[in-house]
Formats: sequence, C-alpha cells, structure tokens
Amino acid sequence: MTISIKDLAKILPVIEKLNKSGTDLYISDELGKLKNTDEKALKVLLAAIISLRTREKTTWEVSLRLFGRLDNLKDLNKISLAELRKLLYPCGFYRRKATQMKQLAAILNERYSGRVPDDLDELLTLPGVGRKVANLVLIEAFDKDGICVDTHVHRIFNRWKLVKTKTPEQTEMELRKILPKIYWKTINKILVKFGQNTCLPIKPKCSTCFLLKKCPYGNGLVLS
Repeated sequence: MTISIKDLAKILPVIEKLNKSGTDLYISDELGKLKNTDEKALKVLLAAIISLRTREKTTWEVSLRLFGRLDNLKDLNKISLAELRKLLYPCGFYRRKATQMKQLAAILNERYSGRVPDDLDELLTLPGVGRKVANLVLIEAFDKDGICVDTHVHRIFNRWKLVKTKTPEQTEMELRKILPKIYWKTINKILVKFGQNTCLPIKPKCSTCFLLKKCPYGNGLVLS
C-alpha cells in the first residue's frame, strides 16, 4: 500500500493532533501572536534566517535571545556586528548570518521604507533569503500563499513517494504542481513537528507510527 495526495485529508489532521503531545519547536507559533505586522514580518524573517543549517532547539533559543535584545529595525541598525554575532552564537554560520542581517537592515531602510516586502521575488533579493525563508515569511507574516519546504517536508514527501526529488527546492516545485492549495500554508508547520517527533531523519519511529501499514518507507524497514 502507498500514500496518495487524497490521503492527506485524513492523514494531516491526525498528525496535527499527534503533534500537540510532542515537542513543539515551531518558532512562528509564537511570532504569529504579534499584532504589529512590521514587527512580525521582521522577526519571522530573522528567525527563518537563523534556522538555516541549524537545529530547531538552537533556532528557538537563539531567536528568543535575539528578540530579547531587539524589537524592530531601528534596533537591528543600531546593534554592533560584534554583539549581534554573540547573540546568534551557536547557530550555524552565525558570523555570516550576523553580517547578512546588518546588510538586510540597510537594504530594508533604503529600498523598502523600513518594511519587509511581501513579494516572493523581492524577498529573494535580500541577503540570506532563499525560497524556504521567503515562503515562510509570506505565509506566517502576511498570510499569503506559499509552500515552505525544509528538510523535514522534503524528507517526508520523498519517504511517502509522493515526490522523487534531491533538494527541498525541487520538492517545492513538485508540490506546487500536485498539492491542493488548501495545504500550502500549513504543510510545513504540520510536517516539521511530525519530523521532529516521529518521522526522524535517523532511526524514525516507524514501528509506532499510525502510517506504518500505508507508508512505503516504514513497510520497507519492517519487511527488510
């Protein structure tokens, strides 16, 4: 047996329910509560940059520490590069990310009147921003359509054999073709937590997963 796109209507609500009893490290859950759109967009953008090549737990801790020091773009402009590096440590490539954030602050002031743009192509011109980050900002900060594909989404959809891709970017492009739009905004949030708690990169908990009998990856592990 295999999982199909049609199965998602039944599968995703169950995964979402299971997620509530597991580890919750989706930083945008907290940032989504912010009322000020400009503040929310900036913090989602910075947290997403921090998350690149960084574990979720570290992303969470570093983001909270950073936002304890700055609230807005003025704060980011004023903070020294040295202090910013200290705040970002130990996230992956923290020195490069600190430099990118300082460049980002200058560009937002010069080109966008101090605001984060709400356009995919514009976001992709910013330092440190790739498709994952840009889509996350569109979804979480501006409630616009996008498919945020990180390593969890990429891994799980390939394990389900709904796509056959080598990179998250390729997975996003395939999902734009086959995934109904009703799932675009939420698929990342649901599968990130599922990937943290059940469908792990190494030693996934297939034997206790409710999808064991349908998942081609889990069946393969049990039968081998």
